[in-house]
Amino acid sequence: MNRLISYEKKDTFVHKLSGFTKLVFFLIWCLTSALTFDTRILAIMLVLGILIYISAGIKWRQVSTIFKAVMFFMVINLTCIFFFSPLEGCRIYESRADLFHLFGNYTVTKQQLFYELNVLMKYFTVIPSVFIFLTTTDPSELASSLNGVGVPYKISYALEITLRYIPDIQDEFHRIKNAQEARGIEMSSKGKLLSRIKNTAAIIFPLLFSSMERIDVVSNAMELRGFGKKKTRTWYSRKKLTTADFAVLIFIIVFSAAALAFTYHDGNRFFNPFL
Repeated sequence: MNRLISYEKKDTFVHKLSGFTKLVFFLIWCLTSALTFDTRILAIMLVLGILIYISAGIKWRQVSTIFKAVMFFMVINLTCIFFFSPLEGCRIYESRADLFHLFGNYTVTKQQLFYELNVLMKYFTVIPSVFIFLTTTDPSELASSLNGVGVPYKISYALEITLRYIPDIQDEFHRIKNAQEARGIEMSSKGKLLSRIKNTAAIIFPLLFSSMERIDVVSNAMELRGFGKKKTRTWYSRKKLTTADFAVLIFIIVFSAAALAFTYHDGNRFFNPFL
């Protein structure tokens, strides 16, 4: 089955890290990207993200389809930003340098293009981290690691099931898609874009009902096995934090603190090259 994103065991530095370490890194990394609009910080994060992505040995086929979908929605989002607020960049950077006029009140300015460049860079700092986390983290190991540092095992197990269920949803999506194509409904790249979007959207309801049925089966099975009756539980897959884990945790905390301190040192999170 052609899964878009799923865990694949490999012998890389990123794969050897604890699931807890990767989760903390992912959350702090995304928080830092969300809080800063400094182009220099975002550029550093973008380069670091690409290097980590390459070092994790993630194959393009694992993320190509979903990456293209994300790119599509990014273009729509950036277009909406411009049409709903064409002078937002001018307001932020307190200056205006027109490049060319489009129509009506819409004029492309250097400030608006720079602002949207920063928004695009924020997307590209977060997207690789999502792919890295999902494709290098063993759900069972992540749950046991979280429980090992004090997170209640019910919460840890819920997160594990969520990550494990992502590949199952992908499999179910492909089964429904293949069934629709067998009925003559075009959903491949041969069809028109709007037609493909409409036909793909029609899969959502069957996929939703199928997912609800799976959730009911899993919850009943866990209840029959007495899940949650005791305060603690044992784990088959548990990994202790190593020196590499502590080094990565220290790095991301120091990096985030330094990045945010540099961003807000003048009381403004926007880097303004137009001054």
